[in-house]
Amino acid sequence: MTRTVLASATREVAIGFDQPFCVIGERINPTGRKKLAAEMVAGNFETVAKDARDQVAAGAMVLDVNAGVTAVNPNETEPPLLRQTVELVQGLVEVPLCIDSSVPAALKAGLEVAKGRPLVNSVTGEEDRLELILPLVKKYDVPVIAISNDETGISEDPDVRFAVAKKIVERAADYGIKAADIVVDPLVMPIGAMGTAGLQVFALVRRLREELKVNTSCGASNISFGLPHRHGINAAFLPMAIAAGMTSAIMNPLRPQEMEAVRGANVLMGTDRDCMTWIRTYRDRPAGQAADVQATGGEAAHAAAEVSGGRRRGGREAR
Repeated sequence: MTRTVLASATREVAIGFDQPFCVIGERINPTGRKKLAAEMVAGNFETVAKDARDQVAAGAMVLDVNAGVTAVNPNETEPPLLRQTVELVQGLVEVPLCIDSSVPAALKAGLEVAKGRPLVNSVTGEEDRLELILPLVKKYDVPVIAISNDETGISEDPDVRFAVAKKIVERAADYGIKAADIVVDPLVMPIGAMGTAGLQVFALVRRLREELKVNTSCGASNISFGLPHRHGINAAFLPMAIAAGMTSAIMNPLRPQEMEAVRGANVLMGTDRDCMTWIRTYRDRPAGQAADVQATGGEAAHAAAEVSGGRRRGGREAR
């Protein structure tokens, strides 16, 4: 069984075919969150700290940490800010981190201070990205998310996306990086724009698991981009992706409906042994009590900003 091992200073998490689905909390990311970006620039990390604690309390097993506060001079501004954010977050929570940046110098800065074995987010199939990121992955002996796009962009053809993933796995092997340390993001297309997006990603995940034997991840809410009541689509997508073989996702653990879907899928897939996590989480909930599926005012505004800004959540835009 393929296992991708992550670790903090005190806790180990395995992403794997025989493991519970790994929830990677997405909220420590200023992309599209102007208030958070302004706070981080000003050296105010109160929201970062709250998001870190709240996501772990809600069930996140790993936290994505991104410090891309501006598109202006990111090579100068992002490395010290990401370093500071990684140091802060790992001092607050025990879960492993996913160090998220499109700036190689920022990834290096984060890796220099990260404790344990974080996940790197991410590398693509572009030659220059492979040559910049894979040596860092090898040097620090960490796993990496491989996004299935290259110089030609994001293909609508799943065979092309598979070929890009295979290329990344093979190039990583040239650096001595094993396939178990490559977590492939097959790129989830918005179902509102491409009616076959769900079927495509499920088929891709099965193929990646069976042929390349790699773990997989995605930005889960990409599937519902542009649609109303996005959480309902996300909550349907997640267990279907898990059944197809997906082993992790960058998502918002503060959404009860989506977390219930993940936990229920773990029960049905047999990775929640004796249903113990489900029982511990829900045994004291009054009979008939439904999950709160409505976003808070702040979350609703954030979702509206996503649609109007045309971005993808969790830093999952193609790089």
